Amino acid sequence: MDKEYGRLLYNYLLKTGMAEGLATYLNLILLLLGVLVVVLILDLLIWKTLRAISVRVARKSKNNFDNFLVTHRVPRYVAHIVPFVIFLEFIPVAFVDFPYAQGIALKTTKIFFVLLILLIFRKFFKSVNGYLKTRPRFKDKPIDSYVQVFMIFAWIIGILTIFAIVTETTVWKFFTALGAASAVILLIFKDSILGLVASIQVTINDMVRIGDWITFEKYGADGDVIEISLATVKVQNFDMTITTIPTYALISDSFKNWRGMQVSGGRRIKRSLLIRQKSIRFLTPAEIESLKKIHLVEAYITSRNDQINSYNEANQINKDLLVNGRNMTNFGLFRKYVSNYLENHSAINKKMTLMVRQLQPTPQGIPLEIYAFSSDKRWENYEYVLADIFDHLLAALPYFSLELFEYPVSKNVVDFSDDTLNA
Repeated sequence: MDKEYGRLLYNYLLKTGMAEGLATYLNLILLLLGVLVVVLILDLLIWKTLRAISVRVARKSKNNFDNFLVTHRVPRYVAHIVPFVIFLEFIPVAFVDFPYAQGIALKTTKIFFVLLILLIFRKFFKSVNGYLKTRPRFKDKPIDSYVQVFMIFAWIIGILTIFAIVTETTVWKFFTALGAASAVILLIFKDSILGLVASIQVTINDMVRIGDWITFEKYGADGDVIEISLATVKVQNFDMTITTIPTYALISDSFKNWRGMQVSGGRRIKRSLLIRQKSIRFLTPAEIESLKKIHLVEAYITSRNDQINSYNEANQINKDLLVNGRNMTNFGLFRKYVSNYLENHSAINKKMTLMVRQLQPTPQGIPLEIYAFSSDKRWENYEYVLADIFDHLLAALPYFSLELFEYPVSKNVVDFSDDTLNA
């Protein structure tokens, strides 16, 4: 049938007295020109139809997904499918007298058709990517990684299909040969495979999202994640520089994700005051009466002092020495003062852990650690709250006869020169 239709023009040219060889080539050229004109007209008509349908659907649609499809020209590329198929079916007719050229034309057209399908998939996934990024539910998800994974699988299938077209073999035979060379392929594409696996794990385990604040000391990253792709993660540091981290490093190395703090009710304050050990002592009755003037511990001192006096009197404790019986210390009273101060501080979240604790003594003094949470998690405000709290506590220390440890400076160092010793 192909020969009959393909030689209609050829037979006509022979009847006009044209040479057989010239008639053969002219028949091929005219048939190709004719089918190209038909295909181009059909492509234009289908595109016009799809565009009209797209406009009508867009007017009735409640979301803007169709806008992304039009922006990425998905309907325009879809319009090429039918003309491509028609051209593919017409090749045997046009090349009826050129079997070798017919095989090349068929393979070339099929390869371009596969590339067209891949291009449509790529444009479609880009449209899906752009649309999902406008949805609040997917705004912080690594959509780029999903799209890249889908496109990798699409390209693998496309390349295998092209290989099958060129070699005129089946895909299964290709997989058999691929298995024999798998070790070499794994070595060549090691980074790509690691990136693919890591990207899937990061996505499934929800380790990192776009917008998360992460700290990755190994790569000098400390800022917000702005992009997650198959191979890399981009972090915009707080100094506005960009750090690129390999995706597989997120599962092979340790990093800190501050998302837990950001979604919680507060940001942790964990800092210590190093109290000089020699400044810690028992309080005398006169000092206790004087410290009652401090509003935050007035009620505590009164209640606690009554309990201590009752105990000491009931047990006939000799109070000529302060160490006997039960007593209050300036350090213990200051610890209670700090606790009350934090409980009354407006910037501290009272629903989260609030603790003032004494840690193990060190050569630099006894650490008094404040463990609490700031209600405001914004970095600037958090630092302001932190500074405000410790400014007050440092200024309050002398009222309890406590000293902060610090290394001696030159003016406090005694000069043990020979003249001083001789004097």
